[in-house]
Amino acid sequence: MARSFDLIVFDWDGTLFDSTMLIVRCIQAACRDLAVAVPSDTDAAYVIGLGLHDALKHAVPGLVPERYPELGGRYRHHYIASQHELVLFPGTLPMLQALKSRNHLLAVATGKNRRGLDDALAHSQLHGMFDATRTADETAGKPNPLMLLQLMQQLGVAPERTLMVGDTTHDLMLARNAGTARVAVSYGAHEPDAFAEHEPLFVAHTTSELQSWLLAHG
Repeated sequence: MARSFDLIVFDWDGTLFDSTMLIVRCIQAACRDLAVAVPSDTDAAYVIGLGLHDALKHAVPGLVPERYPELGGRYRHHYIASQHELVLFPGTLPMLQALKSRNHLLAVATGKNRRGLDDALAHSQLHGMFDATRTADETAGKPNPLMLLQLMQQLGVAPERTLMVGDTTHDLMLARNAGTARVAVSYGAHEPDAFAEHEPLFVAHTTSELQSWLLAHG
């Protein structure tokens, strides 16, 4: 079957990696360490996908600027201590293998930093699966389109031949700002009710649904 898209770009946390609640718990634990207001699960989940500094500024807006690096350090402490608990969403590896077998280029655009993504790739059976990756500490964070524009330039693919897949409105805005098509998944950080205004081609409720749609329409 002919491909509609040559390049498929995935967000990481909440899209491929089942990490939403761990990230929420680590943000909340970091706030407790600094004795500052602890965001709700919903507020902490909303910032997933942003770069760490931007995420913490949104989740804990009242903190004095000089303390955000300290808060980030406590977040990383808790995350590193628990990241061994994380797993891929069921069906992720077969889905990516099926796309590779159709000769799609695959990439990751994530709010994680480079060290965090490399560690996750090394522990998730996905090392070498992706043709290119971009992290928030290497370029502008979402929803700025720069990381997606850089991936397309690196791999030589035009926006109309590129599809972004993500679990947050940040991912959908990133794609829209870069001029690419987009697909959302509902099993990550953001509620699917917020997706419609960003005009995703499809909203998948499971990895199996996502694979079926990508193989039929991607």
